[in-house]
Amino acid sequence: MVSKKTILLIIVISQFCCTSLWFASNAIMSDLVTTFNLNENAIGHLTSAIQFGFIIGTLVFAILTISDRFSPSKVFFISALIGAFFNAITVWESNNLTSLLLFRFLTGFFLAGIYPVGMKIAADYFEKGLGKSLSFLVGALVLGTAFPHLLKGIIDASMWELVLLSTSAIAALGGILMLTFVPNGPHRVSAKGLNLSAFSKVFKNRDFRAAAFGYFGHMWELYTFWAFVPVMLKTYDYLNPQTEFNIALLSFTIIGIGGLGCAIGGYISQRLGTKRTAFIALLLSGICCLVSPLLFTVNSEIIFIGFLVFWGIVVIADSPLFSTLVAQNASPELKGTALTIVNCIGFSITIVSILLLTWMSELTDSNYIYMILAVGPLLGLMALARSAK
Repeated sequence: MVSKKTILLIIVISQFCCTSLWFASNAIMSDLVTTFNLNENAIGHLTSAIQFGFIIGTLVFAILTISDRFSPSKVFFISALIGAFFNAITVWESNNLTSLLLFRFLTGFFLAGIYPVGMKIAADYFEKGLGKSLSFLVGALVLGTAFPHLLKGIIDASMWELVLLSTSAIAALGGILMLTFVPNGPHRVSAKGLNLSAFSKVFKNRDFRAAAFGYFGHMWELYTFWAFVPVMLKTYDYLNPQTEFNIALLSFTIIGIGGLGCAIGGYISQRLGTKRTAFIALLLSGICCLVSPLLFTVNSEIIFIGFLVFWGIVVIADSPLFSTLVAQNASPELKGTALTIVNCIGFSITIVSILLLTWMSELTDSNYIYMILAVGPLLGLMALARSAK
Protein backbone atom coordinates (compact mmCIF):
# COMPACT_ATOMS: atom_id res chain seq x y z
CA MET A 1 0.00 0.00 0.00
CA VAL A 2 1.35 3.41 -0.99
CA SER A 3 1.92 5.78 1.97
CA LYS A 4 0.22 9.16 2.22
CA LYS A 5 3.56 10.95 1.88
CA THR A 6 4.19 9.13 -1.38
CA ILE A 7 0.66 9.91 -2.55
CA LEU A 8 1.23 13.62 -1.86
CA LEU A 9 4.57 13.53 -3.67
CA ILE A 10 2.97 11.94 -6.75
CA ILE A 11 0.10 14.47 -6.74
CA VAL A 12 2.60 17.34 -6.52
CA ILE A 13 4.79 15.93 -9.33
CA SER A 14 1.74 15.31 -11.52
CA GLN A 15 0.47 18.83 -10.89
CA PHE A 16 3.86 20.29 -11.78
CA CYS A 17 4.09 18.22 -14.97
CA CYS A 18 0.60 19.07 -16.20
CA THR A 19 0.50 22.77 -15.34
CA SER A 20 3.60 23.27 -17.50
CA LEU A 21 1.06 23.34 -20.36
CA TRP A 22 -0.32 26.63 -19.05
CA PHE A 23 2.24 29.12 -20.34
CA ALA A 24 4.18 26.87 -22.71
CA SER A 25 3.25 29.09 -25.66
CA ASN A 26 4.24 32.25 -23.77
CA ALA A 27 7.81 31.02 -23.48
CA ILE A 28 8.10 30.79 -27.29
CA MET A 29 5.64 33.56 -28.22
CA SER A 30 8.13 35.48 -30.38
CA ASP A 31 8.85 32.26 -32.32
CA LEU A 32 5.12 31.74 -32.96
CA VAL A 33 4.78 35.30 -34.23
CA THR A 34 7.73 34.86 -36.61
CA THR A 35 6.95 31.32 -37.78
CA PHE A 36 3.27 31.87 -38.52
CA ASN A 37 3.56 35.51 -39.69
CA LEU A 38 1.35 36.88 -36.94
CA ASN A 39 0.86 40.50 -36.00
CA GLU A 40 2.42 41.65 -32.74
CA ASN A 41 -1.03 42.15 -31.20
CA ALA A 42 -1.59 38.38 -31.58
CA ILE A 43 0.54 37.93 -28.46
CA GLY A 44 -2.21 39.34 -26.24
CA HIS A 45 -4.88 37.26 -27.96
CA LEU A 46 -2.95 34.01 -27.58
CA THR A 47 -2.27 34.76 -23.92
CA SER A 48 -5.94 35.46 -23.26
CA ALA A 49 -7.13 32.39 -25.18
CA ILE A 50 -5.82 29.87 -22.67
CA GLN A 51 -7.24 31.89 -19.76
CA PHE A 52 -10.67 32.00 -21.41
CA GLY A 53 -10.42 28.30 -22.15
CA PHE A 54 -9.73 27.57 -18.49
CA ILE A 55 -12.65 29.75 -17.40
CA ILE A 56 -15.10 28.06 -19.77
CA GLY A 57 -13.68 24.65 -18.83
CA THR A 58 -14.14 25.23 -15.11
CA LEU A 59 -17.67 26.46 -15.77
CA VAL A 60 -18.56 23.29 -17.71
CA PHE A 61 -16.83 20.99 -15.20
CA ALA A 62 -18.63 22.73 -12.33
CA ILE A 63 -22.12 22.69 -13.88
CA LEU A 64 -21.77 19.02 -14.78
CA THR A 65 -20.11 18.20 -11.37
CA ILE A 66 -17.64 16.06 -13.30
CA SER A 67 -14.93 15.65 -10.63
CA ASP A 68 -17.53 14.65 -8.01
CA ARG A 69 -19.47 12.21 -10.21
CA PHE A 70 -16.45 10.43 -11.72
CA SER A 71 -13.10 9.22 -10.39
CA PRO A 72 -11.01 12.43 -10.11
CA SER A 73 -7.79 10.56 -10.96
CA LYS A 74 -9.34 9.38 -14.24
CA VAL A 75 -10.65 12.88 -14.96
CA PHE A 76 -7.13 14.23 -14.31
CA PHE A 77 -5.55 11.59 -16.59
CA ILE A 78 -7.93 12.14 -19.51
CA SER A 79 -7.64 15.92 -19.21
CA ALA A 80 -3.83 15.68 -19.13
CA LEU A 81 -3.70 13.59 -22.32
CA ILE A 82 -6.12 15.79 -24.26
CA GLY A 83 -4.49 19.00 -23.00
CA ALA A 84 -1.06 17.65 -23.97
CA PHE A 85 -2.36 16.86 -27.47
CA PHE A 86 -3.71 20.36 -28.10
CA ASN A 87 -0.52 21.89 -26.71
CA ALA A 88 1.66 19.74 -29.01
CA ILE A 89 -0.40 20.41 -32.13
CA THR A 90 0.59 24.08 -31.83
CA VAL A 91 3.76 23.13 -33.76
CA TRP A 92 1.69 22.10 -36.83
CA GLU A 93 3.23 23.96 -39.76
CA SER A 94 -0.15 24.81 -41.34
CA ASN A 95 -1.34 26.75 -38.30
CA ASN A 96 -2.67 30.29 -38.53
CA LEU A 97 -3.92 32.72 -35.91
CA THR A 98 -7.39 31.12 -35.83
CA SER A 99 -6.12 27.58 -35.30
CA LEU A 100 -3.55 28.72 -32.74
CA LEU A 101 -6.24 30.53 -30.75
CA LEU A 102 -8.42 27.41 -30.89
CA PHE A 103 -5.64 25.09 -29.71
CA ARG A 104 -4.65 27.41 -26.83
CA PHE A 105 -8.32 27.74 -25.85
CA LEU A 106 -8.75 23.95 -25.80
CA THR A 107 -5.53 23.48 -23.82
CA GLY A 108 -6.93 25.90 -21.24
CA PHE A 109 -10.28 24.12 -21.27
CA PHE A 110 -8.73 20.80 -20.24
CA LEU A 111 -6.51 22.45 -17.63
CA ALA A 112 -9.84 22.76 -15.79
CA GLY A 113 -9.60 18.99 -15.34
CA ILE A 114 -6.09 19.29 -13.93
CA TYR A 115 -5.54 22.17 -11.50
CA PRO A 116 -8.81 22.18 -9.49
CA VAL A 117 -9.17 18.41 -9.82
CA GLY A 118 -5.67 17.96 -8.39
CA MET A 119 -6.77 19.99 -5.35
CA LYS A 120 -9.90 17.86 -5.09
CA ILE A 121 -7.76 14.69 -5.06
CA ALA A 122 -5.58 16.13 -2.30
CA ALA A 123 -8.68 17.08 -0.30
CA ASP A 124 -9.93 13.47 -0.60
CA TYR A 125 -6.71 12.23 1.02
CA PHE A 126 -5.78 14.92 3.53
CA GLU A 127 -8.64 16.20 5.66
CA LYS A 128 -6.09 16.97 8.38
CA GLY A 129 -3.18 19.11 7.27
CA LEU A 130 -4.97 19.99 4.03
CA GLY A 131 -3.53 23.52 4.09
CA LYS A 132 0.03 22.20 3.97
CA SER A 133 -0.84 19.68 1.25
CA LEU A 134 -2.49 22.26 -0.99
CA SER A 135 0.44 24.62 -0.38
CA PHE A 136 2.73 22.08 -2.03
CA LEU A 137 0.23 21.70 -4.89
CA VAL A 138 -0.04 25.41 -5.61
CA GLY A 139 3.74 25.64 -5.29
CA ALA A 140 3.94 22.99 -8.00
CA LEU A 141 1.57 25.10 -10.12
CA VAL A 142 3.84 28.13 -9.77
CA LEU A 143 6.93 26.16 -10.78
CA GLY A 144 5.01 24.39 -13.55
CA THR A 145 3.90 27.66 -15.13
CA ALA A 146 7.46 29.01 -14.97
CA PHE A 147 9.07 25.78 -16.24
CA PRO A 148 8.62 26.46 -20.00
CA HIS A 149 10.71 29.62 -19.63
CA LEU A 150 13.49 27.51 -18.17
CA LEU A 151 13.17 25.07 -21.08
CA LYS A 152 13.35 27.97 -23.52
CA GLY A 153 16.62 29.07 -21.93
CA ILE A 154 18.11 25.57 -22.17
CA ILE A 155 16.94 24.53 -25.64
CA ASP A 156 18.55 25.97 -28.77
CA ALA A 157 16.59 29.01 -30.02
CA SER A 158 16.03 27.44 -33.46
CA MET A 159 14.35 24.38 -31.90
CA TRP A 160 11.43 26.18 -30.19
CA GLU A 161 9.08 23.31 -31.05
CA LEU A 162 10.84 21.19 -28.43
CA VAL A 163 9.46 23.45 -25.69
CA LEU A 164 5.90 22.54 -26.66
CA LEU A 165 6.63 18.88 -27.32
CA SER A 166 8.57 18.52 -24.07
CA THR A 167 5.84 20.10 -21.96
CA SER A 168 3.25 17.88 -23.67
CA ALA A 169 5.34 14.79 -22.95
CA ILE A 170 5.77 15.56 -19.25
CA ALA A 171 2.07 16.48 -18.98
CA ALA A 172 1.14 13.07 -20.34
CA LEU A 173 3.58 11.52 -17.84
CA GLY A 174 1.91 13.47 -15.02
CA GLY A 175 -1.48 12.12 -16.03
CA ILE A 176 -0.17 8.55 -16.16
CA LEU A 177 1.42 8.90 -12.70
CA MET A 178 -1.86 10.14 -11.22
CA LEU A 179 -3.94 7.35 -12.78
CA THR A 180 -1.46 4.62 -11.86
CA PHE A 181 -0.54 5.50 -8.28
CA VAL A 182 -3.35 7.65 -6.87
CA PRO A 183 -6.68 5.80 -6.49
CA ASN A 184 -9.79 7.44 -5.06
CA GLY A 185 -9.03 8.97 -1.66
CA PRO A 186 -10.50 7.63 1.61
CA HIS A 187 -12.51 10.82 2.21
CA ARG A 188 -14.07 10.95 -1.25
CA VAL A 189 -17.87 11.13 -1.30
CA SER A 190 -19.27 10.52 -4.77
CA ALA A 191 -22.12 12.68 -6.02
CA LYS A 192 -25.18 10.58 -6.81
CA GLY A 193 -25.94 12.21 -10.14
CA LEU A 194 -26.04 15.41 -12.15
CA ASN A 195 -26.74 18.38 -9.87
CA LEU A 196 -27.39 21.51 -11.89
CA SER A 197 -28.14 23.53 -8.74
CA ALA A 198 -24.64 22.96 -7.34
CA PHE A 199 -23.36 26.28 -8.68
CA SER A 200 -25.71 28.27 -6.45
CA LYS A 201 -25.99 25.75 -3.62
CA VAL A 202 -22.35 25.99 -2.50
CA PHE A 203 -22.62 29.74 -1.80
CA LYS A 204 -25.41 29.33 0.77
CA ASN A 205 -22.79 28.50 3.42
CA ARG A 206 -21.55 31.74 5.07
CA ASP A 207 -18.05 30.43 5.83
CA PHE A 208 -17.75 29.13 2.28
CA ARG A 209 -18.69 32.58 0.93
CA ALA A 210 -16.06 34.23 3.12
CA ALA A 211 -13.35 31.86 1.89
CA ALA A 212 -14.45 32.28 -1.72
CA PHE A 213 -14.56 36.09 -1.53
CA GLY A 214 -11.14 36.10 0.12
CA TYR A 215 -9.86 34.02 -2.80
CA PHE A 216 -11.47 36.37 -5.32
CA GLY A 217 -9.73 39.35 -3.73
CA HIS A 218 -6.43 37.49 -3.86
CA MET A 219 -6.94 36.62 -7.56
CA TRP A 220 -7.62 40.28 -8.43
CA GLU A 221 -4.02 40.96 -7.46
CA LEU A 222 -2.11 37.74 -8.25
CA TYR A 223 -2.08 37.29 -12.03
CA THR A 224 -1.96 41.01 -12.71
CA PHE A 225 1.12 41.27 -10.50
CA TRP A 226 2.71 38.35 -12.34
CA ALA A 227 1.85 39.90 -15.71
CA PHE A 228 3.35 43.27 -14.75
CA VAL A 229 6.54 42.09 -13.03
CA PRO A 230 8.57 42.52 -16.27
CA VAL A 231 6.95 45.94 -16.76
CA MET A 232 7.92 47.02 -13.24
CA LEU A 233 11.50 45.89 -13.84
CA LYS A 234 11.69 47.72 -17.17
CA THR A 235 10.27 50.86 -15.58
CA TYR A 236 12.84 50.85 -12.78
CA ASP A 237 15.56 50.14 -15.34
CA TYR A 238 14.45 53.18 -17.34
CA LEU A 239 14.24 55.47 -14.31
CA ASN A 240 17.67 54.31 -13.10
CA PRO A 241 19.99 54.07 -16.15
CA GLN A 242 22.85 52.78 -14.00
CA THR A 243 21.01 49.48 -13.46
CA GLU A 244 21.34 46.56 -15.87
CA PHE A 245 18.62 44.07 -15.00
CA ASN A 246 18.39 40.65 -16.60
CA ILE A 247 14.62 41.07 -16.81
CA ALA A 248 13.83 37.52 -17.96
CA LEU A 249 15.85 35.90 -15.17
CA LEU A 250 14.57 38.28 -12.50
CA SER A 251 10.96 37.79 -13.63
CA PHE A 252 11.37 34.01 -13.43
CA THR A 253 12.88 34.36 -9.94
CA ILE A 254 10.24 36.77 -8.58
CA ILE A 255 7.37 34.66 -9.88
CA GLY A 256 8.95 31.26 -9.20
CA ILE A 257 9.84 32.05 -5.59
CA GLY A 258 6.11 32.04 -4.94
CA GLY A 259 6.42 28.26 -4.74
CA LEU A 260 8.53 28.76 -1.61
CA GLY A 261 5.91 31.18 -0.32
CA CYS A 262 3.24 28.49 -0.65
CA ALA A 263 5.32 25.98 1.32
CA ILE A 264 6.11 28.52 4.06
CA GLY A 265 2.44 29.50 4.29
CA GLY A 266 1.44 25.84 4.61
CA TYR A 267 3.78 25.24 7.54
CA ILE A 268 2.83 28.48 9.30
CA SER A 269 -0.86 27.62 8.95
CA GLN A 270 -0.30 24.52 11.09
CA ARG A 271 0.62 26.80 14.00
CA LEU A 272 -1.54 29.89 13.43
CA GLY A 273 -4.49 28.29 11.67
CA THR A 274 -5.47 28.37 8.00
CA LYS A 275 -7.76 31.42 8.06
CA ARG A 276 -5.43 33.55 10.19
CA THR A 277 -2.41 32.74 8.01
CA ALA A 278 -4.37 33.54 4.85
CA PHE A 279 -5.48 36.84 6.40
CA ILE A 280 -1.89 37.82 7.24
CA ALA A 281 -0.57 36.92 3.77
CA LEU A 282 -3.39 38.84 2.07
CA LEU A 283 -2.76 41.83 4.35
CA LEU A 284 0.96 41.85 3.55
CA SER A 285 0.41 41.62 -0.21
CA GLY A 286 -2.20 44.40 0.01
CA ILE A 287 0.37 46.59 1.79
CA CYS A 288 2.84 45.83 -1.01
CA CYS A 289 0.28 47.11 -3.52
CA LEU A 290 -0.09 50.38 -1.62
CA VAL A 291 3.60 51.12 -1.07
CA SER A 292 4.83 49.85 -4.47
CA PRO A 293 4.81 53.31 -6.15
CA LEU A 294 7.28 54.59 -3.55
CA LEU A 295 9.79 51.82 -4.31
CA PHE A 296 10.37 53.18 -7.82
CA THR A 297 11.91 56.26 -6.21
CA VAL A 298 14.38 54.28 -4.09
CA ASN A 299 17.88 54.56 -5.48
CA SER A 300 18.85 50.98 -4.60
CA GLU A 301 18.26 48.12 -6.96
CA ILE A 302 18.85 45.64 -4.12
CA ILE A 303 15.99 47.13 -2.10
CA PHE A 304 13.74 47.25 -5.18
CA ILE A 305 14.43 43.63 -6.15
CA GLY A 306 14.16 42.52 -2.52
CA PHE A 307 10.75 44.18 -2.30
CA LEU A 308 9.52 42.44 -5.45
CA VAL A 309 10.83 39.09 -4.18
CA PHE A 310 8.97 39.59 -0.89
CA TRP A 311 5.83 40.56 -2.83
CA GLY A 312 6.28 37.48 -5.00
CA ILE A 313 6.28 35.33 -1.85
CA VAL A 314 3.26 36.81 -0.05
CA VAL A 315 1.13 37.33 -3.17
CA ILE A 316 0.67 33.58 -3.67
CA ALA A 317 1.15 32.24 -0.13
CA ASP A 318 -2.57 32.59 0.67
CA SER A 319 -3.84 30.87 -2.48
CA PRO A 320 -3.67 27.26 -1.23
CA LEU A 321 -5.00 28.38 2.15
CA PHE A 322 -8.11 29.88 0.59
CA SER A 323 -8.57 26.68 -1.43
CA THR A 324 -8.29 24.75 1.83
CA LEU A 325 -11.02 26.87 3.43
CA VAL A 326 -13.21 26.42 0.35
CA ALA A 327 -12.78 22.63 0.47
CA GLN A 328 -13.38 22.45 4.22
CA ASN A 329 -16.58 24.49 4.06
CA ALA A 330 -18.12 22.75 1.04
CA SER A 331 -20.45 19.76 1.20
CA PRO A 332 -18.35 16.55 0.85
CA GLU A 333 -20.26 15.43 -2.25
CA LEU A 334 -19.68 18.82 -3.93
CA LYS A 335 -16.08 19.44 -2.84
CA GLY A 336 -14.58 19.13 -6.30
CA THR A 337 -17.34 21.19 -7.87
CA ALA A 338 -16.92 23.91 -5.23
CA LEU A 339 -13.19 24.18 -5.92
CA THR A 340 -13.88 24.31 -9.66
CA ILE A 341 -16.55 27.03 -9.31
CA VAL A 342 -14.27 29.20 -7.20
CA ASN A 343 -11.44 28.73 -9.73
CA CYS A 344 -13.79 29.69 -12.56
CA ILE A 345 -14.87 32.96 -10.95
CA GLY A 346 -11.37 33.72 -9.66
CA PHE A 347 -9.74 33.41 -13.08
CA SER A 348 -12.51 35.50 -14.63
CA ILE A 349 -11.59 38.24 -12.19
CA THR A 350 -7.94 38.07 -13.26
CA ILE A 351 -8.86 39.03 -16.82
CA VAL A 352 -10.76 42.11 -15.59
CA SER A 353 -7.87 43.31 -13.40
CA ILE A 354 -5.25 42.68 -16.11
CA LEU A 355 -7.26 44.58 -18.71
CA LEU A 356 -7.95 47.43 -16.27
CA LEU A 357 -4.29 47.88 -15.36
CA THR A 358 -3.29 47.60 -19.03
CA TRP A 359 -5.78 50.34 -19.91
CA MET A 360 -4.54 52.54 -17.04
CA SER A 361 -0.92 52.05 -18.11
CA GLU A 362 -1.83 53.29 -21.59
CA LEU A 363 -3.42 56.43 -20.13
CA THR A 364 -0.59 57.40 -17.78
CA ASP A 365 3.06 56.72 -16.98
CA SER A 366 2.39 57.08 -13.25
CA ASN A 367 3.47 54.15 -11.09
CA TYR A 368 0.58 54.87 -8.74
CA ILE A 369 -1.61 52.69 -10.98
CA TYR A 370 -0.34 49.64 -9.06
CA MET A 371 -2.26 50.81 -6.01
CA ILE A 372 -5.45 49.65 -7.78
CA LEU A 373 -4.32 46.09 -7.05
CA ALA A 374 -4.97 46.73 -3.35
CA VAL A 375 -8.73 46.76 -3.99
CA GLY A 376 -8.81 42.96 -4.16
CA PRO A 377 -6.95 42.29 -0.90
CA LEU A 378 -9.02 44.97 0.86
CA LEU A 379 -12.33 43.36 -0.12
CA GLY A 380 -10.97 39.91 0.67
CA LEU A 381 -9.85 41.00 4.14
CA MET A 382 -13.28 42.51 4.78
CA ALA A 383 -14.95 39.22 3.86
CA LEU A 384 -12.69 37.25 6.19
CA ALA A 385 -13.14 39.73 9.04
CA ARG A 386 -16.92 39.56 8.66
CA SER A 387 -16.77 35.77 8.81
CA ALA A 388 -14.68 35.87 11.98
CA LYS A 389 -17.33 37.99 13.68
